[in-house]
Amino acid sequence: MRVLVVVRQVPDSTTAIKIRPDGQDIDRTGVKMVVNPFDEFAIEQAVQLREKRKDVESVTALIVGPAQAAEALRTALAVGADDGIHLEDPAFDKLDELQTAALIAAAVKAGGYALVVLGKQEIDLDSGQLGPALAELLDVPHVGAAVKLMLADDGKSFTAHRRIEGAEEIVEVVLPAVVTCDKGLCEMRYPSLPNLMKAKKKPVKVLKAADVSGFAETVGALGGTTLHTFQPPPERPPGKMLDGEPEQAAQALVQLLREEAKVI
Repeated sequence: MRVLVVVRQVPDSTTAIKIRPDGQDIDRTGVKMVVNPFDEFAIEQAVQLREKRKDVESVTALIVGPAQAAEALRTALAVGADDGIHLEDPAFDKLDELQTAALIAAAVKAGGYALVVLGKQEIDLDSGQLGPALAELLDVPHVGAAVKLMLADDGKSFTAHRRIEGAEEIVEVVLPAVVTCDKGLCEMRYPSLPNLMKAKKKPVKVLKAADVSGFAETVGALGGTTLHTFQPPPERPPGKMLDGEPEQAAQALVQLLREEAKVI
C-alpha cells in the first residue's frame, strides 16, 4: 500500500498580513510561510501508518507551489515521508482549488496510491474544496474532517471517525480513498535536526506543466475562479464605556443595542 499526503504552504497565522498596493495579492515580503496546520495532522497520520504497518510500503509528500514551497515539502520529509513530488510551474500559480485538484489528480493517477490524506482546509483562503474535489476527480470515496483513522487488518478498508453537530459519525470505507484531516486526529512530531538534514537527501521529483499529461486540457475544461482584488476588513469602531451603577449601565446598554446597533 502506498500513501500520498498533500501538503500546502500558507502564511503563518501570527504574521501581520498587508495587502499589496495593487490589490492583487497580499504583500509577501518578509511573510513567514509554514506548513498548513491541518496538513500537519495528515503528515503525522501518514507517517504513523507507515511506522505501525508492514503493508504500508511508502509515504509520498506532494506540494503545488513556487520554489519556496519546497521548504514545506522538506518538513514533511523530515517528519518521515519517504519521497516528494513538487509541482512547480508559473502555470500553476493562479489555479483555484478545483483546478489544483485536477492538476494533482492528473499527476498522481498512475501512482497507485491506496490512501490520499490532506488537511480539511487551508487557513488562508479557508475554502476546504481541495479534498472533496480531488476525490471526485480520482473517482474514489471521500471522508471529510476525520479525527480518527484505523486501517482494517487486511489493508483493504478503514474506519474513520468524524465530528458532526452534537455527535460523532463513524464510517467504513473501502480503499482507495481520500481523507481530509481535522484537529484531534494527531499532532505532528517536531522534526529533529538530524532528520531535517536527512530530508535534504530524500528524492524529490519536480514536475512542470509539460510533465503532467493532459494538464492544459483538464484545467481548461473546468473554468475557474478568479480573485480580482484583495482588501482588508473595515476597521472596527472604538468601543464604548458605560459609567454609572450596574442598573443604569444595563439600561444604557439595552438602549444602545436597540437604537444604535439595532440588534434587538
